[in-house]
Amino acid sequence: MATRRTPAATADLLQDQLLKAIAERGGVRHYAAHTVLVTEGDRSDALFIILAGQVKVYGGHDDGREVVYNTQGAGEYFGELSLDKGVRSASVMTLVPTSCAVVPGAELRDFLARHPDFALNLVMKLIARVRVATHHVKSLALDDVYGRIAHLLNKLVRDENGVAVVPERLTQQDIAERVGSSREMVSRVFKPLLEGGYIEMRGGRIALLKKLPAGW
Repeated sequence: MATRRTPAATADLLQDQLLKAIAERGGVRHYAAHTVLVTEGDRSDALFIILAGQVKVYGGHDDGREVVYNTQGAGEYFGELSLDKGVRSASVMTLVPTSCAVVPGAELRDFLARHPDFALNLVMKLIARVRVATHHVKSLALDDVYGRIAHLLNKLVRDENGVAVVPERLTQQDIAERVGSSREMVSRVFKPLLEGGYIEMRGGRIALLKKLPAGW
């Protein structure tokens, strides 16, 4: 008897098939951890499909400060904004050893013309990014540092044997870059949370032991 797939499962299968098809149009490259793949302001136009590993997408300032927009892992892709042939809007660096299929811009544009389903997938991904960016701007304008940290932790945690744990090993500097603050300010927020038993460090990972306060 044939297995019936849900619409979501069918969409995931379609995306996997299309990603595999477009990945075959590029060459596979392997990168060491902390390698910059894309630099903000560059005019390169390749699409990167992550086959294994993890990267961070970030923006930098002349004084060395950074803000991390998001992180991506296997099965995700970046570089599609180069379709307009403009400059890169962000930098991308590997966090761990990473392998990518690198597809030249000309191949990407040809593939989109031949596969409208992938074009729709790309549009939906860009819509999701706009929603995240809108929320981020609102948070920076209206929330204090504690509020931004609490939102980040609540967004990242996953259940592990009944305990809410952040899968990534985030340093206070990592958190500062993601919420647009300083490491010192993050440390000031973490101290009462640790002392109050709201969070705990477990093997370098953050565990939420009880619901974080609405404000501090």
